[in-house]
Amino acid sequence: MDQRERAPVQQSGTNLPKVGRYNQAVVLDQIQRSDGISRVEIAAHTGLTPQTVSGIVRRLINQGIVREEGSSRASGSGKPRTGLRVNAAARSAVGLHFDAAQLACAVLDLLGRPLVIRRRPTPPGSDATQVVAAMAELTDAALTEADVPRDRVLGLGLATPGPLDQELGMVAAPPSLAHLDRIPLQHMLAEATGMPVTLDNDATAAAIGERWSGAGRGVANFAYFFFGTGIGGGLILNHQVYRGGSLNAGEFGHLSVRPDGPECYCGNRGCLEMFASPSAIVGQTRRRLAGQPGSSSLSQTFAEDPASVDHAAIRRAAAAGDPVAVAVIDEAAAQVATVASSVANLLDVDLIVLGGHGIGHVESRYVDVVASALATRPVSRHIRVVDITASPHGADAAPVGSAALVLHSAYSPQLSALLAD
Repeated sequence: MDQRERAPVQQSGTNLPKVGRYNQAVVLDQIQRSDGISRVEIAAHTGLTPQTVSGIVRRLINQGIVREEGSSRASGSGKPRTGLRVNAAARSAVGLHFDAAQLACAVLDLLGRPLVIRRRPTPPGSDATQVVAAMAELTDAALTEADVPRDRVLGLGLATPGPLDQELGMVAAPPSLAHLDRIPLQHMLAEATGMPVTLDNDATAAAIGERWSGAGRGVANFAYFFFGTGIGGGLILNHQVYRGGSLNAGEFGHLSVRPDGPECYCGNRGCLEMFASPSAIVGQTRRRLAGQPGSSSLSQTFAEDPASVDHAAIRRAAAAGDPVAVAVIDEAAAQVATVASSVANLLDVDLIVLGGHGIGHVESRYVDVVASALATRPVSRHIRVVDITASPHGADAAPVGSAALVLHSAYSPQLSALLAD
């Protein structure tokens, strides 16, 4: 653990330029989340004066970010009102998701819609220089395929497994990327691509992508469970990204579901990841296949080559109804449901979203098990039941989220930026 002294965070006032930028972000957020909205409606929703809204909208139109609709809508018997929409092609953002298995790159338009998504395996055993070179090459290829000129790109988002030292732009003690511990990836990638780089945890990035263009759009409070090489979490509370004191909040995979369970690499016991991560699911499935020959459609494959019974094969088998695979996946989902219920009790969120490439093909099984728990276990169920859904971004959640980091940084109303020195 880094023992460096850090300056205490001070509460501070803000200056008028920051208020202006914040108000602009509030207005753009309303336009981005609507399917056509008038200036009068924006003023009513935000509490800003009509004059302030008109001035902001005029600037956004002059910048090409917002466009007026040719048609308009009438409100009662009043004057028809011109609708406003985001000009999706005005800017683009590019994002990279990096983990031990693969690099994935997405190019998004201003509405958060993917123009291109490209993937390649992470170079095995590569040092930081080689990894960054592979990232830069993949970024170039994605931008070329999307036919997006560099001068229209807002920046590059980089999402990695945590924990992160955001202050220094480094991954800190990553369990599956030990050779990249304390390497300044953010700075190196900025130099290699010539673009400003925004770094964040992949689960938080996925939650931001969900807020921008997924199931979390317009939802004030939601928790995102990200299934990748491990299980992470992202939190949107009162429309703001919650990162915590060290900017590493949301480690859902390291909440204990069995205090007497096996020791986790994090130092805790019985963590969710010990029962529901890809490696845990693979281990449990292989043990069952070894003890019950012929009980599964995977049995022959396992007998011929145990290594071929990997996480993807197990998920496909579960989707096809294989009894062994179904039992293992449902048991993992039950542990996820325990943590989801605890998150609902602790944070009183309105929605829980499940996403990431680690639940491909079996999203519905996880959603069904977690939904059952949310209907019966959180205290708030007597008032309202927490919604649960799979991310519409599916396996693309991390690369889409990494690019959405840039959109969020540039355009979302963030109280942290408003109050910062």
